Parts: sequence; structure tokens; C-alpha cells
Amino acid sequence: MATTDVPAASEAPFSLALTQDQEDVRDWVHGFAVNVVRPAAAEWDEREETPWPVIQEAAKIGLYGWEAMAQFAADPSGLLFPIVHEELFWGDAGIGMAIMGTGLAVAGIVSSGTPAQVAEWVPQCFGTAAAPHVGAFCVSEPDAGSDVSSLRTHARYDAAADEWVLNGQKAWATNGGIAHVHVVVATVDPALGARGQAAFVIPPGTPGLQMGTKVKKHGLRASHTADVFLDDCRVPGSCLLGGKERLDERLARARDGRPARRQAAMQTFESTRPAVAAQAIGIARAAYEYALEYARHRTQFGRPIVENQAIAFTLADMRMEIDAARLLVWRASWMARNQIAFTAAEGSMSKLKAGEVAVWATERAMQILGGNGYAREYPVERMHRDAKIYTIFEGTSEIQRLVIARAISGAKLR
Repeated sequence: MATTDVPAASEAPFSLALTQDQEDVRDWVHGFAVNVVRPAAAEWDEREETPWPVIQEAAKIGLYGWEAMAQFAADPSGLLFPIVHEELFWGDAGIGMAIMGTGLAVAGIVSSGTPAQVAEWVPQCFGTAAAPHVGAFCVSEPDAGSDVSSLRTHARYDAAADEWVLNGQKAWATNGGIAHVHVVVATVDPALGARGQAAFVIPPGTPGLQMGTKVKKHGLRASHTADVFLDDCRVPGSCLLGGKERLDERLARARDGRPARRQAAMQTFESTRPAVAAQAIGIARAAYEYALEYARHRTQFGRPIVENQAIAFTLADMRMEIDAARLLVWRASWMARNQIAFTAAEGSMSKLKAGEVAVWATERAMQILGGNGYAREYPVERMHRDAKIYTIFEGTSEIQRLVIARAISGAKLR
């Protein structure tokens, strides 16, 4: 049986019970989801626009902002982040992503930046309660989705001006073009592949950055997604996350054939996968709870349909799969917070399981509702549309299986 080195039992007694602080935050976010998010969900899904009034309300109560993110991240168990994500996305995934999508840019800054850069740029991603902003993390390109090593966006250093000049096109960028701060991953040495990449902050109002086509999506419609074009986009040398000295050292290691450390894009994805998985669990749980309540009250052939084994067993499987996925997320979140290495790709396990459970559970919920499940009058069809992306973005299910297989086998699978 595989094991992971963990602190001694006397130092970290095992318990799945939430602390009072965790329960209080969970209930607070759940209340926001019930009273603010759910009543607005259908409207913003139909409008396919960023729900700024909801973001402003989240900022007003302290749910959206760098202080809130710092509070959630400070939880020593690592569970507060997935708890918050699950409750918010239980309310609605599109609005949830509109609120939490900035976290991708923040993760990019925190994972690659210096303490000074984190202090400068993370607050600017969020703005203030009176004037909230959003951030964008730009990695994918038209010809580089799962294959992050083939990015074509290029960054060239202008030593005379101490500026970086970026050119290229980014695709599928959450908040792309409307963000106050963009974090862009670009290639600085194409010959090195993924090891020749770096992350850059594009300050607000920088000439040369322009929003391209806004994507009309199957789900998560309240979350803005668009292409981003970079045309001789110049940023100060200080906008290279981690600094030039660290980059030069990393490039030298790659050129000398020395072992690689984590590269910019994958470092961000590794840190965000458990949170993304928690989002999927929120969607799955919402669909399960709606289907359960519907089955209790929907009468056919003289009795509630929940009394039919076919329905009841499906609901039992839904609950079991959701709870199992949550445990994988909590494990990965705890490991990440306590700096315990993912030796078996535990972060990818959590994202893979949660994403596939969300798609399956929402489809089962639609089936339990029958024709009503297919109608926009009922929320499960929207939940199903929202769930599908969780087997695609932040690493497809196939890529997650590849990551896990490589981790457990040591083989160079392709």
C-alpha cells in the first residue's frame, strides 16, 4: 500500500470535523449563495455578461478581495479554500467563476512572483469594495491547449529600456481583456520548450494588449472568456514574475541539462487544481440536492418517485460519489497547505474525480427530472452545461490521467 510521509500522530491527530471558524465561514458563504447568487443565476446565464452587481456585493461583505483570499489561504488545514469554492459554486457556477476567476491570476503571481510583486499586484487584481476589479491568467493559445510546451507568445528583453516586449495571442482567458491585471505566460527561449517560459504581469492600461473575440460558451455563461492579443506590448522589467536573475538561473539550468524545476504555467495549475475540483463538487452537490428534493415530491403511479429503487439507488450513488470526490479534494488541499509533495499526482486525482462526478451527477439529475430536467425552467440543465467544462479546462480528464500515470509508474508516457 502506498504511503505518504506525514507528521507524527501526536503532532497532527486525525479528524474530519470542521473547526468552528470553518463552519462559520462555510455558513456565511452558503448564505450569500442562497440569498444573492441563486436568485441572480438564471438572469446572468441568459445575459452572458459579467455580473458586476454580484461581484460588488461580494466585495462589499468582504467575500471578494485580497484580504478574504489571504484569510482562506491562512487556514492551516488547507480546507477553507475548497469549502468556500464548493459553497459558492453550489449557488451557481457561472457567477462563482465570475467571482473566483481572479484567483487564477493571483495564483500565478503568488506561485512565481517575489514577495514584493505579490504585495504590489495581488491587491490590484481585486480592486476595492467600492470599485472592484478582476484579474486574468492567460496561458492557452489557439494551437496550445493541453500542450503548454508549444506556446508561441514570445517575450523579448529590451536591455536598453529594461523592458519586456510581448507578442502573441492568448485564448480561453477568463476575464481576458476586461481584467485590471493580466498575468501572461510567454516563451523567452523557444529552444527550451516549457522550460524556456516565464510569467509576466501586464499592468492596467498597458498599450499593446487588446481583447479579441468573446467566447459564447455552452456553460459558465456569467463568466467572461475571451481571446487576448499582445502586439509589441511593453512592460517594465520589474513585471517579470520572479525577476530576471531567477529567470536567467533557470534558463542556465535548462541549457546545461540540469534537472528541471516547475515551470510557470504548470506551477499555477498544480496549486489551483484542488480548488477547481471543489467547484465541480459544488455543482454536483447542487444537482444532487435538487434531484433528491424533486424525487421526494414528484408523484407517479400513486407514489413519490423516490420510492422506486431505480431512482433511490441513483441518488445513493450520487451522494456516495460526491462524498468520495470531496475527500480527494480535502486530501490534496491539506497536502498542498502543509507542503507535502504530491507523489502520486493527488491534485490531479482530485480534479479528475470531481470533474467527472460533476458531469455524471448533473446528467443523472436531469434524468430523474425527466422532461423537466431538459427545460430551462429548472436549474439542473444549467448545472449540466456548467459541469462539462470541468473535464476540459485546467487540464482535460485525459491529461489528468496522464499526469497520474506518470507519477505512479515513473514511465515517460505520451
